[in-house]
Amino acid sequence: MRILPAVLGIVLIVGILWEGFETVIFPRRVTRRFRLTRLFYRSTWLLWSGLVARILSPKRQEVYLGVYGPISLLLLLIIWAAGLVTGFALLHWASGTPLHTPEGDAGFSAAFYFSGSTFFTLGLGDVRAFTSLGRALTVLEAGVGFGFLALVIAYLPALNQSFSRREVSISLLDARAGSPPTAFEMLRRHSHDHALGALQHLLKEWEQWSAEFLEIHLSYPVLAYFRSQHDNQSWLGALTAILDACALVTMGIEGACERQARLTFAMARHAVVDLALIFGTPPGKEEQERLPSPVLQALRQGLAEAGLMLREGAAVDQSLAELRAMYEPYLYSLSRYFHISLPPWMAEGHADNWQTSRWERVAAIARVGRRSGARDRHF
Repeated sequence: MRILPAVLGIVLIVGILWEGFETVIFPRRVTRRFRLTRLFYRSTWLLWSGLVARILSPKRQEVYLGVYGPISLLLLLIIWAAGLVTGFALLHWASGTPLHTPEGDAGFSAAFYFSGSTFFTLGLGDVRAFTSLGRALTVLEAGVGFGFLALVIAYLPALNQSFSRREVSISLLDARAGSPPTAFEMLRRHSHDHALGALQHLLKEWEQWSAEFLEIHLSYPVLAYFRSQHDNQSWLGALTAILDACALVTMGIEGACERQARLTFAMARHAVVDLALIFGTPPGKEEQERLPSPVLQALRQGLAEAGLMLREGAAVDQSLAELRAMYEPYLYSLSRYFHISLPPWMAEGHADNWQTSRWERVAAIARVGRRSGARDRHF
């Protein structure tokens, strides 16, 4: 009996099974500092995102960053399976299980092959164990392998459904707040008669969405690496726009749904802070001011033209700055970690995603090219 390989095999099997339990089944945030899964994601994401940012142009970066989530999940499952196969192979080899092989070789390579065929329940029969301990390990590994495959089959559809539920509400923001969504557009588009009630309903829906978002990403943190269908949409951008809008409604909009804005703000901020805790991204400082005085003044003027009066005065501006300090530092750190740009408070002259298509963009580029060519011929 080889003690060290046996202990290593047991540690490997128990550690991977516990990692799988915490990642797939356990419905709460894991506070344990050292986790193989967390180490895997942090190291591979930093490597992948760093290479993409250095090698590719900004337009192509989003495509390759979006590939990381699904690929990393498949790679993690492969690593788990390989670890379990190696762990059981170490136990067979350490216990000296006699194996009947066609070549007569019963070394570690034969134990690894036997472990792999047992784990994936191939039932080839070309290598067999002859001792009671070897047969017991074979039955145990076959059960673990069958359970592992069943867990993967159940895990992937649940993950896909959670992703779809998250993206539905993000897509609905396109016509309600623009793409990328901004607080100014959200308020402006709800400024006409009887629309403040719709704004209150929207904020209530996003309070519920923020709670579901937090619950889903506590259970499946890998979903945060899954990016939205459009480059100008993201879960982080949607949360930013909602928090910005709630801050304005709470502190500055006269006659709006302040109570609902406070409730939505609290839930959305809770989600942002907890995600920062999960991914170990402490609050950071902004590279540039998101709401400088000229932008705030333009925002006030634009809302006034739409019929929404934003309160003025040093006290209001100070209260708004204090509210922003409660969530923006976490948004900055998450933005840098996930390489997702934060939306501005207001954007000028952009079309929503539903108003454009690939063919329309190509036609617009062609029209610009024809105009440029005509000007060149004229001169």
